[in-house]
Amino acid sequence: MARILLAEDDASLRNFLARALERAGHEVVTVENGSDAYDRLGGGEFELLIADIVMPGLDGIELARRAGTENPALRIVLITGFAAMALQARDADIGRTRVLSKPVHLRELVDQVDEVLAT
Repeated sequence: MARILLAEDDASLRNFLARALERAGHEVVTVENGSDAYDRLGGGEFELLIADIVMPGLDGIELARRAGTENPALRIVLITGFAAMALQARDADIGRTRVLSKPVHLRELVDQVDEVLAT
C-alpha cells in the first residue's frame, strides 16, 4: 500500500487515525504540526499527506500549498472541524487536494485515501 505522512496536533486523534490507516495496510508516519510535516516531506518518501487544517505553526492549507508545489505528484487530504476552513481550503489554489470534515469516520477516511491513491 502507500506510505502516508499524517500531521494532526491532537495526539489521540492522530493515533486513532494512524491505527486505522495501518490496519488498512498503509505505512503511516505521524507528526504533530505542519512545520514538522514540511520538514519530513523534503525527502520525497511519501505518496500521501493527510493534514489537519488548523495546527500550530504552519497550517494545513499552507503546508498543502508548499508540499504540492515542491512535489506535484504528492496526493493530499486535509481534515478540519471548521466549516469555514473547509470552504477556504476548497477555494485555495492547492491542486487536487481533498477536504474531509471532522468528525472523520474511519471507513470514510480509508475509502477516501484509497480513492485518492487510485487517481
